[in-house]
Amino acid sequence: MYNKQTRKPKAITWKQFANKGYCAFASLRREVRIGVLSIATLGVAAQSEAMASTSRMLNPETEEAKDELEMSEVTVSGTMAPLTLLQSARIVSVLTRQDIEQAGVQSINDLFKLTTGIDVRQRGGFGIQTDISIDGGIFDQITLLLNGVNISNPQTGHLSADFPVSVSDIERIEVLEGAASRVYGGQSFGGAINIVTRHEKERVVEVGVQGGSFGTFEADARLGFNIKNISNHISGGGGRSDGGTDNSDWRKGQLFYQGDYANDQLNLDWQFGFSKKSYGANTFYSAAYPNQYERNERYLLSVSAETKGKFHFTPQVYWNRSYDNFELIRNERFGENFHQADVYGLKAGGFFHWVGGKTALGAELRHEGILSTNLGRELKPEHYVSVRGEDDIFYTKQDDRTTVSFNLEHNILLNHWTFSAGLLASMTTSVDHKFRFYPGVDIAFRPNGHWKLFFSYNKGFRLPTFTDLYYKSVTLEGNKGLKPENNHSVQIGGQFRKNGYAGTVRAFYHRGNNMIDWVMYTPEDTYHSAAFQMDNMGIQVEGRFNFDEITGMDAWVRNLTLGYTHIYQKRNDDTDIYKSNYTMEYLRNKFVATLHHKVWSRLSATWSVRVQDRMGNYICAGQLVGYNTFANLDVKLQWTAPHYNLYVQGTNITDNRYYDLGNVPQPGIWIMAGARWKL
Repeated sequence: MYNKQTRKPKAITWKQFANKGYCAFASLRREVRIGVLSIATLGVAAQSEAMASTSRMLNPETEEAKDELEMSEVTVSGTMAPLTLLQSARIVSVLTRQDIEQAGVQSINDLFKLTTGIDVRQRGGFGIQTDISIDGGIFDQITLLLNGVNISNPQTGHLSADFPVSVSDIERIEVLEGAASRVYGGQSFGGAINIVTRHEKERVVEVGVQGGSFGTFEADARLGFNIKNISNHISGGGGRSDGGTDNSDWRKGQLFYQGDYANDQLNLDWQFGFSKKSYGANTFYSAAYPNQYERNERYLLSVSAETKGKFHFTPQVYWNRSYDNFELIRNERFGENFHQADVYGLKAGGFFHWVGGKTALGAELRHEGILSTNLGRELKPEHYVSVRGEDDIFYTKQDDRTTVSFNLEHNILLNHWTFSAGLLASMTTSVDHKFRFYPGVDIAFRPNGHWKLFFSYNKGFRLPTFTDLYYKSVTLEGNKGLKPENNHSVQIGGQFRKNGYAGTVRAFYHRGNNMIDWVMYTPEDTYHSAAFQMDNMGIQVEGRFNFDEITGMDAWVRNLTLGYTHIYQKRNDDTDIYKSNYTMEYLRNKFVATLHHKVWSRLSATWSVRVQDRMGNYICAGQLVGYNTFANLDVKLQWTAPHYNLYVQGTNITDNRYYDLGNVPQPGIWIMAGARWKL
């Protein structure tokens, strides 16, 4: 494939684009040739293909027109009813399997750094503890999904990104920017991220190992097989490292199983995930205590279905459990906390097509509860619950809440227009037992086969986490009186694609009320959980150049992606705040660029540059210090063969010293080498 010759660019073939019937952006369960989607690192290609000409759809005489016809059946939608790329009015950025394989990253969380609108703040290498946010928000304000199942953690968003899968398990990542509560309910204050795992229909045996700097070693394996009409996929792995900075050593492991059954009347899907990790938490939550330590354990289980016929019934049931053990001083009881959080969910809904468009409706019952030594209301001594694995420690506090919500949505589909409108009615027992309403409307206009103009307004909300409400330590104090956050989110922009060129320009404005943050009012103060009014506004520009498609031949430079986001934030009150811990420490400017090219024969290279300019400050030696602008350069060299690939990758190869969060230094240059085999 690396011989220099004139040729027509090959389309890459996937089966079942979104892989799962219950996936938030599910396909129509057909074999779809979507070669152009392999260039969607920033989501530009995936978004722009929705602008294909309807007239060419009706006359598929050329290979290009046939590709566009097949693209019209691909569903990547931010609505309740599945809409194709041609129909969708929401922006859904897509990171494909090809992009993931090319990227020189250490973890799933590192992949999000390549997406322009996402802010990734890590407290160590390999994404061991990572906060993920969208459009200047914070980590608690997004919904994280695994194959369309909500896995957000009510204890704290710090733990939501503990995924039971590895990079090799992922088929694609879908990012929906802007409020999405009318689709996903609470926590979708600023957007949603859906991780879709690989689900090949043929037999799969795959093994990978890698090792490198700071005594780091990882190994994983994947197995896929069919038993009659049941498809099964099992994966697992683990690793360890001494860490790239003081007290940042870690150990981790994960196990994941996914199965599905399909016949003429029903698609049934189920998944189980387990992850466990322990790590040195150098100054993670307070610079006054540099020798912190943490252990996390998580279980996920879900079953989903979709019936076939005029009305598609889509029920889902899920359960998440997490254990958290935090030591303020490593190997000492002082300041130690234990937590057990459980989430139970039941969803029922569906969608149907009729002459007036596509209509969807749904209902969800979600129960969140916590047992803790620190979070919640005091239990009576006779109701204390013993902490698993500890003979003399008991959970002495508890809290829970139940959210009932109903969704309704309608989509009108015309030749050049898409109109999508919906409403969420939601009630939470811990607030006031009253239903509140969260509407949204999305409009897209396609004047021709290359342009797409869009506008959306959506209202979102999120409930305070149990940490926001109750956490208390020598440096932190929660606030039981916090109310749910809510915001009004507006987006407007345009997209263009033609002959290998793709681009998106997006402007957004988010007006936030009751925004929750941990703040200090004076230099001598501790951190308090407080609320205020905050506006986020910004502009995002993305571009993609696919040189194979531009030149019509096997180009030496395969593709180049560029992205830039600028955000401005305004707080709408007069309260003096000495130090914000999260909300006001946003990325003012972020620039990302990725270049993928051939080197020789089967050897290729990917270069990634990331420049970040963060607002806010941190406390060092009793003084406020602003964050420095920094630039990181990562590279990956990869030899790709049909049944194996070998690679060497370096992150931060310029050995920059920088901070994602104050007083938590990030590792310098980190070199890894690895191999993967398909047996």
